[in-house]
Amino acid sequence: MGFDGLSIVGFFVLTVLVVVIAIEAGYRLGHFIHNRSEDEKESPSSGITGATMGLLAFILAFTFAIVSERFDTRKALVREDANAIRTAFLRADFLPDADRDKAAALFGEYVDLRLAAALTRAPGDIRRVVVDSGRIHRQLWEMAVANARVDMNSDVAALYIESLNELINFHALRVTIALETRLPDEIWLVLAALMVLAMAGFGYQTAIAGSRRSWATPALAISFAVVVALIASLDRPESGYFAASQQPLVVLREEMSTTFEIRRKTQDMPQGGN
Repeated sequence: MGFDGLSIVGFFVLTVLVVVIAIEAGYRLGHFIHNRSEDEKESPSSGITGATMGLLAFILAFTFAIVSERFDTRKALVREDANAIRTAFLRADFLPDADRDKAAALFGEYVDLRLAAALTRAPGDIRRVVVDSGRIHRQLWEMAVANARVDMNSDVAALYIESLNELINFHALRVTIALETRLPDEIWLVLAALMVLAMAGFGYQTAIAGSRRSWATPALAISFAVVVALIASLDRPESGYFAASQQPLVVLREEMSTTFEIRRKTQDMPQGGN
């Protein structure tokens, strides 16, 4: 299962426990050594603890940069996805009337599926959206191929197929980035190991200095837990805490609804003269 099976709340609680336990363990070890040996000085342990804290800060910044960049990529993909759907939808006007109306309905359903996927957190619902999207891809592609075979030299058909191909590619990218790309467990393990060592060193150095336990320890634990939970939330868009804006798709759906309404009114207009 790995770290991917741990909820965001689980990350927060686990981090608080790890930090508090590591500090307490380091403090007890330092207190034990301090009472039995005067050779252990504060300066060396303070330097080592500072170096470990620096490494922890580096890996936290490195990890945050990865998930932050991925979040920006997801937002950009929503815009690109909306543009690809809009282009394919407009080029579908060159299809015969029957196929045009069928394709337009499929594009509308496709956008609705994507908006619905952004509102759900259930893995089963998201998988269902992916499956239904694949079905729509196949229907649109088969329709495009059938029309292209009527005129193999048609530039219009080639442009429509190109736009469909781009639409499918962006779908694959969004699925890969949002659902399949995660921080490797190895990074989480390194982060956890450095956190344990740094916090244990902090507790150890506190004891060597002859200080008592600080009431600020819970604040330190919560601070680290918030950062780790933030990283985990950015790494998992399905958590719902940091979701990429779907506004480009919302605007596209409104444009499509307007187009459908205009077509409906045009079809309802009486034909012929006076």
